[in-house]
Amino acid sequence: MNQLTRRNLLQSAGATLGALAAAPFGKLLPTAYANNASVDSLPMQLYKSLNESQRQKVCLPMNHPRRQFVSNWWYIHPDHRVPNTFNAEQQNLIRKIFDSLHSTDYQDAINKQVLLDQYGDEKNAPAVGFFGTPEDKDFEFLFTGHHVTRRCNAHTDKGQGFGGAPVFYGHYPHPVDRMNENFREAKDHPGNPYWYQGKNFNRFVESLDGKQQAKGLVSHEPRSESPDAVVKMTAEKRGLSCSDLSEDQKKLFVETMRGMLAMFRSDDITATIETIEKRGMVDQLNVSWFDGKYDIGSDKVWDTWQIEGPDMVWYFRGEPHIHCYFHLKT
Repeated sequence: MNQLTRRNLLQSAGATLGALAAAPFGKLLPTAYANNASVDSLPMQLYKSLNESQRQKVCLPMNHPRRQFVSNWWYIHPDHRVPNTFNAEQQNLIRKIFDSLHSTDYQDAINKQVLLDQYGDEKNAPAVGFFGTPEDKDFEFLFTGHHVTRRCNAHTDKGQGFGGAPVFYGHYPHPVDRMNENFREAKDHPGNPYWYQGKNFNRFVESLDGKQQAKGLVSHEPRSESPDAVVKMTAEKRGLSCSDLSEDQKKLFVETMRGMLAMFRSDDITATIETIEKRGMVDQLNVSWFDGKYDIGSDKVWDTWQIEGPDMVWYFRGEPHIHCYFHLKT
């Protein structure tokens, strides 16, 4: 990223609301497409509103390799961002879709995160797309950008989980500090809407006995954030095996995961937890957390942790700031 002066940073942040007012995170306006809500899902309304040129730009085949791709900063269609690809009503509908993927308790904070992470520059605006066509059962809508990857089945506004592909969320909430190349948050992650998950996770760790906590605290490096490795699933036993937890602890672990998913819409939470429980995945999972530089403030409030198994990865990297990847096979 180009080095910016403090004045430029403040001007850039202040310009965001004006420069991107028509984009998904500007003012939410009434839209004609919403009148079809009783017939079509929000993503389907967007798809049907596309002209042929737009479809050629943003629609990909069902099994395109990018469907399983994830990174902390990427665009499904780098040359076709929301502001320069969609008209005002379509942009407004994209905002409605994005909001619908989240709990109302978290919508404002998440919208602020996505807006701030555009740095007030339209070139950092998000990009969206579709995988497949309405004839495909798993027809999917995808939203990508800096610190954001979200997806949903385009046939319905009812959450079904995340379609067996990864999602991402993260943030560095201090625009005037972006001159600091370390982008390092304080130990309590002030202003970061995703640190509530770290608090939930640490409450689970505190409930474990001393031997279990010793097993979960590992000395090796956490997983790489390279796109080909960050959501790679493994049967390797690292850290604390959840098969060694008592039944009460397993229930608490599931409830901890449910609580950490609270930012998403309730149907997606239910579908995700049901998949984990019905497939008996808890006994296959391992949990680990990391000290040293990964424990900001050396306070034993664990900022970086991972839950991993042959069918699931949940990697929460809190150092230097929060990046989080979630991937569950379905």
